[in-house]
Amino acid sequence: QVQVAESGGGVVKAGGSLRLACVASGETHGAWTHHWYRKAPGKEREWVASVSSGGITNYADAVKGRFTILRDTVENTIYLQMNTLKPGDTAVYSCAAKWGPYESWGQGTQVTVSS
Repeated sequence: QVQVAESGGGVVKAGGSLRLACVASGETHGAWTHHWYRKAPGKEREWVASVSSGGITNYADAVKGRFTILRDTVENTIYLQMNTLKPGDTAVYSCAAKWGPYESWGQGTQVTVSS
């Protein structure tokens, strides 16, 4: 199994940037697909972005063009670079690693965007 842990959340003004990191440990073979999700207060958890084992990236429409998911295979770290942040991006952001029937989730990191 793989374990993941997020870091990099914080408070930023609208229009600003943050970079989240998700460090993977354990069985970090290259077959895992890594995802970022977010959950805002009073809303359902929302998928944000993913990067496949082959490096293919996908984004939710709400963040396309503003967020970039990056994978550092040497450091076993998946980054979420978030630019032009909006108050609507305020949420707890969680990283998830998925491979077949297996999933591993981090505890999440809070991102707050002030207007």
